[in-house]
Amino acid sequence: MSPPLPRLTAREVQRVLEKRGFQVVRQRGSHRILRDDLGRRVTLPVHPGKIIHPRVLAAIMNDAGLTEDDLTA
Repeated sequence: MSPPLPRLTAREVQRVLEKRGFQVVRQRGSHRILRDDLGRRVTLPVHPGKIIHPRVLAAIMNDAGLTEDDLTA
């Protein structure tokens, strides 16, 4: 069994994504769409102060091509 993912808010995840070259291209309601130069798209649910569910965080990491080390660095 793999270790649990870190507990992060949307603001913290967006900060990591922006460091990796993602930019917010649009927002609809509480969902921000980020895209990088390679064309990868990530949908980030933004609910201020709330922790992103681990399954949602895992999907974001998969879509963005991130590892757990990228989140903690």
